[in-house]
Amino acid sequence: MTQVFSQNVDLPVSTSQAFDWHARPGALERLIPPWESVELGARSENLCEGATVELLNRLGPLKMRWLVEHFDFEPGRRFCDVQRSGPFTAWKHFHLFHSLEDPHSCVLEDRIEYQLPGGWLGNLLASRWTRKQIQRMFDYRHETTSKDLAAHRQYADQGKLCVAVSGASGLIGSELIPLLTTGGHEVTRLVRRQPEHGEVGWNPLAKRFDERTLRGIDAVVHLAGENIAAGRWTPNLKERIRESRVNGTRVLCEALARLQNPPKVLVAASAIGFYGHRGDDMVDESNHPGAGFLPDVCRDWEAATQPAQDAGIRVVNLRIGVVLSPQGGALAKMLTPFKLGLGGTIGNGHQYWSWISIDDVAVTILHALMTESLHGPVNAVAPNATTNDEFTQTLGRVLRRPTKMPMPAFAAKLVLGEMANDLLLASTRVRPGKLIESGYHFRQPTLEKSLQHVLGR
Repeated sequence: MTQVFSQNVDLPVSTSQAFDWHARPGALERLIPPWESVELGARSENLCEGATVELLNRLGPLKMRWLVEHFDFEPGRRFCDVQRSGPFTAWKHFHLFHSLEDPHSCVLEDRIEYQLPGGWLGNLLASRWTRKQIQRMFDYRHETTSKDLAAHRQYADQGKLCVAVSGASGLIGSELIPLLTTGGHEVTRLVRRQPEHGEVGWNPLAKRFDERTLRGIDAVVHLAGENIAAGRWTPNLKERIRESRVNGTRVLCEALARLQNPPKVLVAASAIGFYGHRGDDMVDESNHPGAGFLPDVCRDWEAATQPAQDAGIRVVNLRIGVVLSPQGGALAKMLTPFKLGLGGTIGNGHQYWSWISIDDVAVTILHALMTESLHGPVNAVAPNATTNDEFTQTLGRVLRRPTKMPMPAFAAKLVLGEMANDLLLASTRVRPGKLIESGYHFRQPTLEKSLQHVLGR
């Protein structure tokens, strides 16, 4: 039996602009919900008649292959995806773009016709669950599409950029690059492995970087660095953290400064660890650094951008908070125990956690690239910091799980050592002063909305 799902969304652009967004590199990455274990396999270079896309869905240790082909292709009006092999008996997804009287807006209609495997038994057992999952996915897709298009429209008169991105395969880089490319910007990845076409190889621990590889770059986003939460802070790991951030940033900025035509802007990652433990005090970009290993690293990390500033490059030191994404970072580590009902507060739970959704991190970087008034330290956190106890209760409520298994401070220190003090037990209540004053509007300003969005709840 064929079932039909249809859902519309109003978009703040013309039909041709909406269609072009879907046709650009990165559109599919922007549309895959972060809670889904999906990898992109082989695919055609362009969206056109007969183009194919391979999706690999993870089910525990297993991978399920899903191959779809594009057909019924009318630029600016419609295209369709049909399953050639995969989990459904049949699947057709129609993307229909409808014009409105207002030439600067349109309606996107997603219409899916599908048949479940297993005949009447498959329908009996899986019909309701399948429709719920499709609904979750398109709620996410439509919100992302509408807000991405609105963000790109906001900066449309500033033209397109050629942006070099380090840390391209990391949690933030993987979100940022599709956002940039669907907006029509060109991205050059800085990679530590053997570079492929459109990439530039670099070694963040080297003493020099060949600046010639960055000729023609308009902007740089520097996200690379050793994972500070990779394990206990042994002397060796602490040295790697410092070297990768401080030395890598200095080498890159010295290379940018040597360019005859340097980029106009550098957005360099930093962290709210700059402020250290501040108790209940609210801090903003005007506050001095705290004391300890992480504040010291962040201070030197930001100071390493000085060669770029001296060369006249506008530098934004983005002090990023706890990033919320099920794909990595703190939230990803918390999900399994919380889903099992084993979550709870850490320490006394009174310490403030200043967080930000993964979507807002990416769009904040776009905003920093495009907003000439922004420079120096900029706090990339949501406007509503929460205590660890509030965070715990909210996550439990979103997941519909109890949160009665606390981790005492001594246990956190026993397991994680010094890292527990700086990352879990320190209280850092941060205000995004410069972002707010520059006119940035947060997509997910509250914790509950942010968690519901990234978890599909």
